[in-house]
Amino acid sequence: MSDTLDVLRSHRSDRSYLSTPVPDDVLQNIVEAAWRAPTSVNSQQVSLVVVRDPQRRAQLAELAGGQPWIAQAPVFIAVVLDMHKSAMAIREAGKEQVAHLSVESIVSGATDAGIALEAMMAAARAQGLGIVPIGGIRANPQAVTDLLKLPALTFPVVGLTLGYVDKPAPQKPRLPLSSFCHEEFYHEERIAPAIEQYNQTLSEHWRQQQRADGEDWGNNTASYYSHIYFPDVLAAILRQGFRLDK
Repeated sequence: MSDTLDVLRSHRSDRSYLSTPVPDDVLQNIVEAAWRAPTSVNSQQVSLVVVRDPQRRAQLAELAGGQPWIAQAPVFIAVVLDMHKSAMAIREAGKEQVAHLSVESIVSGATDAGIALEAMMAAARAQGLGIVPIGGIRANPQAVTDLLKLPALTFPVVGLTLGYVDKPAPQKPRLPLSSFCHEEFYHEERIAPAIEQYNQTLSEHWRQQQRADGEDWGNNTASYYSHIYFPDVLAAILRQGFRLDK
């Protein structure tokens, strides 16, 4: 149990990898961890696309906004919201799937994709691999969909790089736990003091990393969230056959 807790508590996103291949049995353990992860109403609405081909990984690196670690790491796994499978099973049962016409399907499917992602991250790090989750595959979602040959009623939610680490990344500090876990109800009064404390902690972290470009949390987050971060997601989701108006 302590080993499991150590893996979870020591999370870090590593972006420097060796070219050492990931053995098939190690990769299989990671895939099976996601395969066994829970899904809403046993819908099993998640699929994985494992990419080891260097050229395809290089394309994904570019499509994800120019993230070289995707091309550098020997394995990339796309976590896909997949209601294509459920639609096929329901059709074969003589019925019709309508869940994908509701925003709930996106919320539920993205939740299950996140559960699968965490299972893979824990399984990978437990076996000595480094990881970094990649939300950037949503930067050009239609191109990623085409590259991975995803059918209708699927969507690439997130990706994961896997590999043996060259230069380990430092663990980034978090907001105080008091702003994360609330007892009985949300304690809004905790947030402003927590942000102030975190900005001081983060500034010290950047100083220790000799990062003169490090910003406080508000300014750093604003560089992403002061605009629509991935503006092409909605069009790609609708093109794949999902609807968000119910």
